[in-house]
Amino acid sequence: MLQRGRALEWATLAWNLVGIVVLAVAAVSARSVALAGFGLDSLIEIGASTVVLWELSGTGEARQRLALRLVGMAFVALAIYLTVQSAIVLATGFRPHHSPLGIAWTAVTAAVMFALAAGKARTGRALGNPVLQTEGRVTLIDGLLATAVLAGLVLNATAGWWWADPLAGLVIVYYGLREARHAWAAH
Repeated sequence: MLQRGRALEWATLAWNLVGIVVLAVAAVSARSVALAGFGLDSLIEIGASTVVLWELSGTGEARQRLALRLVGMAFVALAIYLTVQSAIVLATGFRPHHSPLGIAWTAVTAAVMFALAAGKARTGRALGNPVLQTEGRVTLIDGLLATAVLAGLVLNATAGWWWADPLAGLVIVYYGLREARHAWAAH
């Protein structure tokens, strides 16, 4: 079961490493706050997966507490960045471009993250590991965020709702703060 937990984390890590490159290209070309924020979320997911792999390699409550604290701090940093960026974009009326690459990537990412989250939840429960369970919720949130960003991108592309892009960024803020609070409460 421990091997399964590690394999799920390595799969998440690999997906997000590719995702950072794809999202960086898509965000820059479309000048999209939501895609940039989702790229930062992928970076946080990489950090969270790395922390979980580290935690799974050892034991101890102190190690789990530190791992949960690190995951929570990363989400607070993401929330602060996205709040500032989304506020600037909304206040200035900046209009992002369309992003077919961003639409395709976020659609596939949502499906992948939902599958990984389900596997992590089952494995974390079977192991009785709160860090893997919490990171599974982070992965579930990643899937939900991919869906929110996808909606913002599609609304911008099809209906011209430019403000849907920064609003999708604010959805990430809400979930990021929620997950940070949950991670800190778990220890």
